Parts: sequence; C-alpha cells; structure tokens
Amino acid sequence: MKNLLFMRHGKSSWDLDVSDQDRPLAQRGITDAHLVGRRLFKGNIKPDFVFSSPANRALHTAMICLRNLKYPMDRFQVSTDLYDFSGDQVLDFIKKTDDVLDTILIFGHNNAFTHLVNSLGDSYIDNVPTSGFVHIQFNEESWSDISQGRTIETVFPKHLK
Repeated sequence: MKNLLFMRHGKSSWDLDVSDQDRPLAQRGITDAHLVGRRLFKGNIKPDFVFSSPANRALHTAMICLRNLKYPMDRFQVSTDLYDFSGDQVLDFIKKTDDVLDTILIFGHNNAFTHLVNSLGDSYIDNVPTSGFVHIQFNEESWSDISQGRTIETVFPKHLK
C-alpha cells in the first residue's frame, strides 16, 4: 500500500521584483503553513521521505511544516522535477519513487497538485488552496503501478481557523 501526501506551498508574496522561483511566502503563507503543520503533527503524519520543489515558497513551506512535524532533515530532498505546473513531471517523479518508501510527502505547486489529486484520488477538489494538504492512498505495492487511489484526508487552512 502506498500513501501519497501533497502539500501546496503557502500564499506567496508579490511585493518583491524577483523571479518566480525566488518569490517568498507572504505572512499569511507562513501562518497557514504553521497551522497545517501543527494539525498534521496532531494527526500523527509520518512520511518515510519528503520531497520539495526548489522554489523558495515551496521550500519555506516545507521547512515550516517539517519543523512542526519534528521531522528528521536527513529524509528530505529537493527535486527540480517538482517545480512543475502541469503535473506531468510530478507524476513521472512519483512513479519513479523507490518502492522501499511507502509514504511520501511532496511540496509543490498548482495547477499540478489540483490536477493530480483529482486524477489520482476519488474525491473532486475544485482547487487545492495554498498550504492545502491532501492524502491519497493506493492499494498498489509499487509507485510505478499507481493509477486510482482513495482520497483519505484533506486539510485546508480555512477549515482550521
């Protein structure tokens, strides 16, 4: 059984004239990432490994969430494949994940995440919001075989306020 955990980056700031990859989190993004991270800690979320897009806003969200989870940083890696907005690269990345890992958490972007949670899960989600978390579970034993899973849980900041 495989568990795929998605967390979209927190709300980003458009105040600085920087490239898309360098855009920072807005204060609301920081606050919401802590809020969801604390909720995941209480829910006893324990990924085998965590991956993040290299974009500043995704990395910052990952660091905040992982601190709240008290997660060991030696099981964290940045992958350029996760800096994707269509979902194609992200899905290829997931399907190439080592099968020794049963539960992975990935930090990344929309429209990729909304597209993937709707095509892989069994619940329609209009939009995965910033700092939104979605857990999808698959009966398959190999990441390369996953196709249709069950949407187990969603945690969105607006539900925690």
